[in-house]
Amino acid sequence: MAEVDTSAKAVISDFGGVLTTPLIQSFMAFQDETGISTENLGRAMAAISERNGENPLYELERGEITEAVFLERLAEGLESLIGRRPALQRFKEIYFEALHPNEPMIELMRELKAAGHRMAMLTNNVREWEPLWRSMLPVDEIFETVVDSGFVGYRKPEPAIYALTLERIGLPAEACLFVDDLAHNCEGARKAGMRAVHFRDNEQAIAEIRAALDRRASG
Repeated sequence: MAEVDTSAKAVISDFGGVLTTPLIQSFMAFQDETGISTENLGRAMAAISERNGENPLYELERGEITEAVFLERLAEGLESLIGRRPALQRFKEIYFEALHPNEPMIELMRELKAAGHRMAMLTNNVREWEPLWRSMLPVDEIFETVVDSGFVGYRKPEPAIYALTLERIGLPAEACLFVDDLAHNCEGARKAGMRAVHFRDNEQAIAEIRAALDRRASG
């Protein structure tokens, strides 16, 4: 029987936590510098969400509010928890100082591009942060399109952002492999018809990506 090529033709990669070091390191750095625990950060976000009906981080990542508005709301939410109004002006600087390129994954993406795979990036990000994160990676060298939640008004795992990414790359969902460090984002991609690799560490993810790009089935 003839072999049917079921390998993916395109790779759609997340940014933070896949092409960078784990994001938790940035939040721990924020805790170390400000004395505000990650637990209190989470509690403040939850309280704002309950009051406003939406997580302020989600609004920020969709570009619905500015970074300044987000930090003002967060400072207000933290004040009732820690008894003082914290200065959060250095939030993004702390965040990015603790974030570093994940070189093995970047090299894999560069290799896949050279091998002829179509390459896209799909990131939940902040509009004002674009110059910072783009300066960390050879983004335009590797990726033919970047879908940034802060500019398109949708965020993972909302179905519309996967549909937009597929439209931009011009391939059907079944031809695409999605890579993300969050399980619910991977599930969103699967619901959109893509295969997905849930990034946990470099060794696991690189092996799974290579396997998905070299699938053959009898037909």
